[in-house]
Amino acid sequence: MRHTIAVIVENRSGVLARVASLFGRRSFNIDSLSVGPTDNPDHSRMTISVEGDEVILEQVVKQLSKLINVIRVSELVPQDSVERELALIKVNADKEGRAEVMQLVSVFRAKIIDVSTKSMIIEVTGDSQKIEAMERLLRQFGIKEVARAGKVSMIRGSTVVKVP
Repeated sequence: MRHTIAVIVENRSGVLARVASLFGRRSFNIDSLSVGPTDNPDHSRMTISVEGDEVILEQVVKQLSKLINVIRVSELVPQDSVERELALIKVNADKEGRAEVMQLVSVFRAKIIDVSTKSMIIEVTGDSQKIEAMERLLRQFGIKEVARAGKVSMIRGSTVVKVP
């Protein structure tokens, strides 16, 4: 099972390295990692996606909570949160295939952000399944390159992951 964890940390150098090394030492694989500043410039928010059962999740949360510079650790339950990823996909798009690629982009509510004589770069945002579906359909044209950003997630409603 895939779990999403929100970690509020002090915005200091070396914190990301300590978090990543914790995962490496425990042989936990990070599926996705996204880090950025919060509304407080002294804090950053990490959104970490990890695969494993409830025992692994419990170990990850406990180990993260013990780290210096970690302020708060919370699991984000899928039905109670909103998740998004960003992908840039460069695809072959000659004159014959360009119209069909443009139709797919429209159906997925994606954007064409660059066009050259032989290729296009498409920006798509959404959940993992949407991005994977878009990538699958674009394979028929020949994908040249894919860059995916880590998942970002937020609890629905008025509940927030904040510093106490």
